[in-house]
This record gives sequence, structure tokens and C-alpha cells, in this order.
Amino acid sequence: MPLLEEMDEVLAACVRDRAGVRLSGTAGLAALLGPDKQIGSVAVAHLGPEAKPVRAILFDKTPGTNWALGWHQDRTIALRMRVEVPGYSPWSIKSGIPHVEPPFGLIERMVTLRVHLDDVPPDNAPLLIARGSHRLGRIPEAEIEATVARSNVAQCCALRGDIWSYSTPILHASNAASGHAHRRVLQVDFSADHLPAPLRWYGI
Repeated sequence: MPLLEEMDEVLAACVRDRAGVRLSGTAGLAALLGPDKQIGSVAVAHLGPEAKPVRAILFDKTPGTNWALGWHQDRTIALRMRVEVPGYSPWSIKSGIPHVEPPFGLIERMVTLRVHLDDVPPDNAPLLIARGSHRLGRIPEAEIEATVARSNVAQCCALRGDIWSYSTPILHASNAASGHAHRRVLQVDFSADHLPAPLRWYGI
């Protein structure tokens, strides 16, 4: 079965009534993201053979579930449980899953892949990125707007089946979609890092 058809089948039962659905234990998903598969091989090309998927989120913008996302920098990772370890703070809970800010170098070594399950023309909420912002380190919230204003902003349009890859800490945003049935994107974070015990990646 072609990859996109397999992906559609695996994700068909996922609830999509929120801005982003964090996936874990979804039957068949891990196999589609392995290092020997089309998606996982992209991460391996960036990070080496130790690359593994550590978080997956399904976004599905529809006329009934639509949203805009302001400019921000991804800084947290999803873990199995909260354990206090130096350098890992603050903690938060997202969709019932513990998240924490790790040392920023770990975020800088990660790569994020976006697998497009629908066409994403300019009016279907393509990802917006501030080129080069992933090289600026951890950007304080108060400086994000000015950093974007100084940057060359790119619009990441795509066709169904396209895979965009970007350095996880890049500044990014998206607008609400308009006039389309769906804008489905599977976003997967990959890392080659091993966390200090007893911390464990939440995984997929």
C-alpha cells in the first residue's frame, strides 16, 4: 500500500476536535516513521542513525475546527513522567502529557518533519517560518516580534505527500485556513539524543 494511503488509514480514527492532537500508541504509526521508511529516512539524513521520533502531533484545520497560530519557538519536549533533573525546567502539562524545557542545545539538535496529507496552497494555512532564526539560540518572548520583522519570512506551501523538514527551534506561525475541507499535517519531532536517567522521551 502506498505510504499516503497507509498514513490515512492509520490516522483515520484519531480525534480531531482540538487544534493539535498529540499521538501516542497509535497502532501502525511507529512502523511508518522507522529509519528505513521514507519519513524516518529524512530525519536520519539530518541527525544520523540514532534519529528517533520523540513526539507526533496531528493538525487538522477544517471549516469547523480552524485556528491561527502566532509566531513562536518550540522549546519543550514530551516526557513519560515528571522527574526533577538539573537543567530541565519549567514543567507543564499539555493534553495530559508532561512537558519540560530541556537545555536549549538539545532543542537545537532536533529536527521537525511535517508530512502533508492535503494540498497546502497559500490560502490553506501553510507554515510560515522566519529564515535563519534557528541560528539565534533561545529567543526571549519579548524579542520574537522584532526578530520576525528583521527576518525573511517564507511561506511553506506543499502538495499532498510533500515532507518539509526544519530545525526545531526555528520561529514559525500559521494563519487560519480559508475555503478548504481539510489541512491535515502530521508533525513529528526527531532527536538523536539520549536523555539523562531517569527521564524518558514520551515517544509515539
